[in-house]
Amino acid sequence: MTKIRLLFFWCAFVALLPIRASRPLGPVVCGDEQTERYFPLLKGRRVALFCNQTARVGQQLLPDLLVANHFDVACVLSPEHGFRGNADAGEHVESGVDETTGVPVRSLYGATDSIPLDRYLRDRADLLVVDIQDVGLRFYTYYITMLKLMNICAAEQLPVVVLDRPNPNGFYVDGPILDMRYRSGVGALPIPVVHGMTLGELAQMINGEGWLDRQRRCRLTVIPCQNYTHSTRWQLPVAPSPNLPTMKAVYLYPSMCYFEGTVISLGRGTDKPFLLYGHPRMKGGNCIFTPRSRPGAKHPPLMGQECRGVDLSKMSDAEICSKGLDLSYLIDAYRRMGIGDRFFTPFFEKLIGVDYVRKMIEGGKEADEIKAMWKKDVERFKRQRQPYLLYKP
Repeated sequence: MTKIRLLFFWCAFVALLPIRASRPLGPVVCGDEQTERYFPLLKGRRVALFCNQTARVGQQLLPDLLVANHFDVACVLSPEHGFRGNADAGEHVESGVDETTGVPVRSLYGATDSIPLDRYLRDRADLLVVDIQDVGLRFYTYYITMLKLMNICAAEQLPVVVLDRPNPNGFYVDGPILDMRYRSGVGALPIPVVHGMTLGELAQMINGEGWLDRQRRCRLTVIPCQNYTHSTRWQLPVAPSPNLPTMKAVYLYPSMCYFEGTVISLGRGTDKPFLLYGHPRMKGGNCIFTPRSRPGAKHPPLMGQECRGVDLSKMSDAEICSKGLDLSYLIDAYRRMGIGDRFFTPFFEKLIGVDYVRKMIEGGKEADEIKAMWKKDVERFKRQRQPYLLYKP
């Protein structure tokens, strides 16, 4: 038998063998669970923590874990929604003391404190630790607070350690890159609406792209997640903020948040925030709801008014994820209302980040036509972010 025939029979035999499934990676291990990697960095240092209720190591909050292990936790810096994560969007939250540990809590969404934040950190801390669950969107404010803190730490030469967490919307990139004319408290970097990066990756990009003031660089260390890829569908163990209580809301958030820049309610003050949209004068729809005051939405838009609208809660997660950033809900509401430009508020451009989307909606364009406008933005950003990625696709 010739060598060629032997090779043919061997290839045929191999082709008939059962295909073995690729070896599973195992459960995701977040950065804060890898204490052996970051405890040595904290030893003998006064530690400032940027965290909230999502900074859990097992059943313990990170401040509790560090205090129990005799680290010097100088302060906790709490973001929008507060340290316990139950305040309204943008609500002022007073500073105080954590009852469990006795650690001072400095609210970054409180009234103006008498001591500027840069001096506060310089006097109290030797190092900043970031451990907070982000959802990977340009208008979600946790990364903006991280950026602000990185600026201070770069100026004060304080090291920053990011204990990384998965991004539940980390499996795609979508939306226009922010036109920096619309830079605001809900958009601070020239990135797409859905950037597809973890906070650790984004921190590296902030450093590498010179996005800190005066193009300073932070002394940055990232403790990456284990067994995580950008294809991993991370199920959040703790709600990152009061109006994102479910994974369905997290997945719809990239498509629904623009209603904050319109006259429409998106369900704040109901048990389905970010799963509904409606208005008392909206025509048609498949549901009726009435926003009411509740924890996390004390004064919701259209409070006490019966709204006709659309309920998206029956959509499957798979269907939502397959569409990515989908403006069809916004366009549907715009057409049902029939009030032209009065549908929008100036806040809309801050959320979407460009000036052409409103114009295209008012001009009768469909969602796919608008989405085609930012295709090159997405491709360009994917190339730009590549050097900073820590995880496989």
